[in-house]
Amino acid sequence: MHPHLSAPVDLGLPLALDDPDAPHSASGEQVPTGDLADLAPPPRPAHRWTPKRVVATPAALDHAHGQRVVARVEALGIEVERLRSNRLTGVRGETDRQTYARAKSTMALVVSPPSRRQLQPIAPSADWRVDLAEGCPAHCQYCYLAGSLSGPPVTRVYADLDDVLAGLAPYVGQGTAKRRPEEGTTFEASCYTDPLALEHLTGSWSRAVEHFGAWEADVQLRFTTKYDDVATLLDLPHAGRTRVRLSVNAPAVTRRFEGGTSRLEDRLSALRRLALAGYPVGLTIAPIMPVADWREEYGALLDGVVAALDGVPDVDLTAELITHRFTPGSKEVLLGWYPRTQLEMDEEQRTTKRGKFGAVKHVYPKDVMGELRGWFTAELASRLPECRVLYWT
Repeated sequence: MHPHLSAPVDLGLPLALDDPDAPHSASGEQVPTGDLADLAPPPRPAHRWTPKRVVATPAALDHAHGQRVVARVEALGIEVERLRSNRLTGVRGETDRQTYARAKSTMALVVSPPSRRQLQPIAPSADWRVDLAEGCPAHCQYCYLAGSLSGPPVTRVYADLDDVLAGLAPYVGQGTAKRRPEEGTTFEASCYTDPLALEHLTGSWSRAVEHFGAWEADVQLRFTTKYDDVATLLDLPHAGRTRVRLSVNAPAVTRRFEGGTSRLEDRLSALRRLALAGYPVGLTIAPIMPVADWREEYGALLDGVVAALDGVPDVDLTAELITHRFTPGSKEVLLGWYPRTQLEMDEEQRTTKRGKFGAVKHVYPKDVMGELRGWFTAELASRLPECRVLYWT
């Protein structure tokens, strides 16, 4: 039997969240969030990350977008440290916890490595992964980046954005997600970051939205976010070629494991605002967990989505359903970051899957997966019949 989540406890996060208005405390304590269905305008001010340190490499400052980002950050009253070399320094502390804290509060403006310019398939989400940044300032205790990215978790923003966007054309008409031909060639821009955590600092995703909006081709830009800072996107000429998905979860999971992110009801309000602005929208329900009273918990989430989209005409809505999983490497990293987490990562309660190259992944047993999938399939069809489920994993 899978252990259920207990009442909120001190999770011992190594980095305190300085913002007194942050929706989740660094200790993991529940912060009152109100009724999910209470989505009446005007929305609250968007939750925004303010890095304690911003650095820029000389190579980044050679790019027009790098200069735009510096001007944008400095206009917000944040000092930008111009490095003498293209090597990042001053991130590592005396302990792993100190290194984590420094890295998570640092944004580095850099040039993307050559490997990032050679796009990789990212099925089932999209045909191709396009990276505009790497790293995320949030404190999700199940973080998908743990074990995937090497070194301290600094958030790196790519200054060569214009070159990245200009290099996408050769990939049109290729890819692996052809199960969804109505979307054209799809480009996922949130594989290694959360775009709306950074957009107020960079403007990168607004430029990408405009690029795709002006691109008269059968293409789609896609990104997912746990933040609600959508105001700058609403009036962009997106031409329906960008699908923004809100990453959402059961209220209990959101409260306890997603530190430093926007409140769940604020994310749903953002979903509504985007849909009213004509964007194709989506739900990334992840990571799905069989928590205590999980049917009621996820039912409350879906009820919130129904309320958020009530009265929105011709909504184009998708859902991507992703269950919780972990690897030996990600578990080790996460326990280093969050040593007193209550997140269940017990190999004995999981089934081990191996990739084609022997990589180990711990997933829920077949009976648990079947029960979860059956419930979501039925409830989404019943409550949100207009929603297309893109995949379950």
